[in-house]
Amino acid sequence: MTDATLVLTAHPGDFVWRAAGAIALANSRGRRVVIGCMSFGERGESASLWRKGYTLDQVKAARRQEAEEAAEVLGAEIRFFDAGDYPLVETPALAQGLIDLYREVQPSVVLTHAPADPYNGDHAVAHQIALKARVLAQAPGVEGPGEVIGAPPVFCFEPHQPEQCGFVPDVLLDVTEVWERKREAMRVLAAQQHLHAYYTELGARRGLQAARNSGPNLGLPNESRAEAYMRVFPQVTRELS
Repeated sequence: MTDATLVLTAHPGDFVWRAAGAIALANSRGRRVVIGCMSFGERGESASLWRKGYTLDQVKAARRQEAEEAAEVLGAEIRFFDAGDYPLVETPALAQGLIDLYREVQPSVVLTHAPADPYNGDHAVAHQIALKARVLAQAPGVEGPGEVIGAPPVFCFEPHQPEQCGFVPDVLLDVTEVWERKREAMRVLAAQQHLHAYYTELGARRGLQAARNSGPNLGLPNESRAEAYMRVFPQVTRELS
């Protein structure tokens, strides 16, 4: 297992709105970050491009360019699987591609979607695929390149409407030092400009919550910026802190 972060996302915008701070923070600390983007979000999150009269291939090309530019801003590599969206469906090719990516990256941390989202079924499917591929990549008997992986912790990033998704954050990540990089990456996503204000406000709100919960060791100011995550597996520790 290497000092790397693997981000598995259904659509291009998801890693920017929900995890760009974590990605930029990892990059700033010298970690490798690889994003596995299962689709281009061509049908489900590209309404503005369809209204302009774009063809399917043009929509895909535009979303790919946005995702590549945003990943570059954040200091991450990005791989595309072009598995289609609305609906996103697990196929043998997608499953094997993710197993191969796990084996290549050997992540110490995995970020992906939360397990439920009644507003977007692709997100829940992406969560299931990401976890299934993680288990299969651990098995010596499963075909794939390189060595099997260990058991990297999985953190679910915050869905757009957390209250309806049963999302209860148990990790608040301070991303204040890379907040402007996240905002720059958000500005790249011209196809979803309507979300800029929402995620700017959310970063401030989660930052205030992080400050209120930071305690004397961190002592974060109220002006902090943060992202919320939910763990899938228990934290293993020799000391409660």
